[in-house]
Amino acid sequence: MMDVSDAVATRALARFGAGQPAREIPEATRSVFQLSLQDWFAVAIAGAEEPVSRRVRAMVREEGGAPQASVVHGPRLPARAAALANGTISHALDYDDTHFDHIGHPSVAVIPAALAMAQRAGVSGRAFQDAALIGMEASIAVGVWLGRAHYQIGFHQTATAGAFGAAIAAGRLLRFDTEQMARTIGLVSTRASGLKSQFGTMGKPYNAGIAASNGVEAALLVSHGLQSKPRGLEGMQGFGATHHGDLDTSGLTQLGAVWRLPRVQHKFHACCHGLHAALEAFAALPRVAPDQIASLDVRVHPRWLGVCDKPQPMTGLELKFSFAGVLAMAARGISTSRLESYGMDVAQDPHVIGFGQRVHVAGDESLGETQARLALRTTDGDVHEAFGNLDTPMTLAQRTRRVLSKSSELVGQDTALTLRRRILRYASPSELAQAFEPPETEPRASS
Repeated sequence: MMDVSDAVATRALARFGAGQPAREIPEATRSVFQLSLQDWFAVAIAGAEEPVSRRVRAMVREEGGAPQASVVHGPRLPARAAALANGTISHALDYDDTHFDHIGHPSVAVIPAALAMAQRAGVSGRAFQDAALIGMEASIAVGVWLGRAHYQIGFHQTATAGAFGAAIAAGRLLRFDTEQMARTIGLVSTRASGLKSQFGTMGKPYNAGIAASNGVEAALLVSHGLQSKPRGLEGMQGFGATHHGDLDTSGLTQLGAVWRLPRVQHKFHACCHGLHAALEAFAALPRVAPDQIASLDVRVHPRWLGVCDKPQPMTGLELKFSFAGVLAMAARGISTSRLESYGMDVAQDPHVIGFGQRVHVAGDESLGETQARLALRTTDGDVHEAFGNLDTPMTLAQRTRRVLSKSSELVGQDTALTLRRRILRYASPSELAQAFEPPETEPRASS
């Protein structure tokens, strides 16, 4: 037996992943998870034919292999390939959930791994949901342990912390004991990767895909007896130290007692989540004609300046990472929730470009990462101010309505309601994955 007594992070994650009783998961946590599952299926199906989705799907289809797990708009493939494809596809639109405790997207890294492994193992729908939920909670805890220094230096938490959550979900579905789970954590620590330098390109959704794939790969290799150093997280040469981690273990030691998942944020604008508080603040401003707006000053937490402050977006992908771009869209009445809005025609529209040049963004340390403050100055000299805060409380009923409305817009009401019913009754993973088949007639509903 190995000794991980001095490996606080690994020991806490391994015990949580392998031993957390499903019956002790709070109902509120489970309800929010099921909305994230609904949201994940919707954004994955809606993003199935994006250019990055087609390219990754073409590669895994070309490789072929054992038909173990479903791929969105594709054939059944080996679990690792399915996780890679579905993770990438579900992040293609950048419309999936975010957790601001570590600025990561937990669903797109963990759910594809859990779904692929659940189909491979032939487990029940409840076992699949339990593993995915626990993996998502673990990924958030790892993200908190790695902290802001890890994110600020350039690592993409969705890919790095997400890989650990994916591995834990996969290991749980393989019924790993604590020792096997620790070895899986050790092994995935040498695989986890992903950089923020890819933001605004196809490399960003690919980061989610490699997180899911890395998690599946690590768990499967351990199941075949591959040995690894279980202290892959800890020590001078461990993942935390070599990847600029803060190494705050307080969140890890609370796993199973304190649940962070219920604070996940679901997106209702189809762009980087760092832009949403500014968009919510803009919606609270008085309506002013675009040509009567002299300037729009935006203050946000400085961390967003290196993430989503492209001043002159030239493509639809770059629009999704631009305060100037999305606020120009909102000012001109272009919906920021519609996927179709983020196209080359909008990015290169002279009116959007012109308004974007009047948007001035600055960092403000007094604001939280979920907050934004706007000041609109009119050509007549009037000034209007507004404040946006994504942490404004939302009841479960309100969140449910908004997620179901978004799902219906993305995949059609019939598909959205069918998914909801199947999720609530714990349908098997393969029954849930039937939604991946291309629709014959049902178009995406318009907003």
